Amino acid sequence: MKPLIRTCLLVLLVPSFAFGQQGSTTSFGEDRAVLEQKIRDLEDRLIALEGQVRTLKAQAFQLPAAAPVPRSGETVAAAPAESVAAAPVSLGGAGGSAAKALNPDISMIGDFVSVAGGNSIRPSPALEMHESELGLQAIIDPYARGDVFLTFGEQGVGLEEGYITFTALPASFVARVGKMRSAFGKVNTMHNHVLPFVDRPLVTQNLVGGEDGIDDAGFSVERIIPFPKGIFLSATGQVFRGDSGEGDELLFQSHSKSDVSTVAHLRGYKDLNESTNLDLGVSYARGHNELGSGFITSLYGIDATLRWKPLRRAIYNSFVARSEFIWSQRHEPSFEQRAFGMYASGEYQFKRRWFVGGRYDWSDRAREANLTDKGGSVILTYWPSEFSQVRGQYRFTDYAGDHKTNELLFQVLFSLGAHGAHPF
Repeated sequence: MKPLIRTCLLVLLVPSFAFGQQGSTTSFGEDRAVLEQKIRDLEDRLIALEGQVRTLKAQAFQLPAAAPVPRSGETVAAAPAESVAAAPVSLGGAGGSAAKALNPDISMIGDFVSVAGGNSIRPSPALEMHESELGLQAIIDPYARGDVFLTFGEQGVGLEEGYITFTALPASFVARVGKMRSAFGKVNTMHNHVLPFVDRPLVTQNLVGGEDGIDDAGFSVERIIPFPKGIFLSATGQVFRGDSGEGDELLFQSHSKSDVSTVAHLRGYKDLNESTNLDLGVSYARGHNELGSGFITSLYGIDATLRWKPLRRAIYNSFVARSEFIWSQRHEPSFEQRAFGMYASGEYQFKRRWFVGGRYDWSDRAREANLTDKGGSVILTYWPSEFSQVRGQYRFTDYAGDHKTNELLFQVLFSLGAHGAHPF
């Protein structure tokens, strides 16, 4: 068929190109090359059209036969159940798109961690599927959205977060109800897979309830506060059941229905220039500890985040510096236990997919403030794509009592499906 098409097109197109070009052999040769290229393009289009015609014919053969038109006095037999079942479901005339609109966005994020080196204070397995997070997120209606995050570990299943957010309340308030990570500081609000390091800082483990942190059932109210000079301010107030942390990392414990815990956070944000912005926050948390309803633990926190991302080289270079300072006051039968902890970290992007960073840790222990842990880490991260990460971390820790550890941590993160953005 191709020779026939080529011959026909040459007969139709050559005269028009040759007209006015008879005096120049060189010009005619150039025009002939252009003509041949156009012919090849037309051939490709014809072949593509032939393929579409064959597809339409095949679909026509698969369509069910039309029901016969009854003659006068005749009745039409009922259609078999199989034909009824095979008919597509119509949802208000919207078809298949409406069916998708009724389903949430589903994602799964895997977090694999390997650890080499000895640590008798906080031992870790050599190889571990640390966490698999299943996310279900959807707009419920014009006034609310829902988010649910289930965590699958090697030992069981847990609910990390599950809440509904009301986004259209009067006076610009935004409310959230369910189980959620509290707004205390920065690291406490982050899921494991968005951390710029494999582990959580020592201050989080010693003073803020460990890996889970302040993560409890309750409700939250947030409002943006108008402020001049391009400064963004938001205030958040939260009330929880009063249970956070477990084991040696237990922070709050509820002994009665009135033993709720509270969290308050004030955040300020400002663009310093077109490439740099600064994020500052102050936090407060209060709850009852394991000693009883009459014993209170209070946390005070300050966090700061500086981001630099030049517009012209945004995909190649960036820098994020983050730090938190946390004070703990824990009431005990005969005295008040006070402790302090902090961390400072930085992450620099030096190529499109490569990041290098470091972190310094310093923290007292909440129940034994005279014991202090400190350490440091060096981190190298490679992003094959936005859906996966490979990270290596060298961690040195000097635990109280002269327990020094050197460890190598290796992490692989991968994402399946549509995962919504986390707080900025």
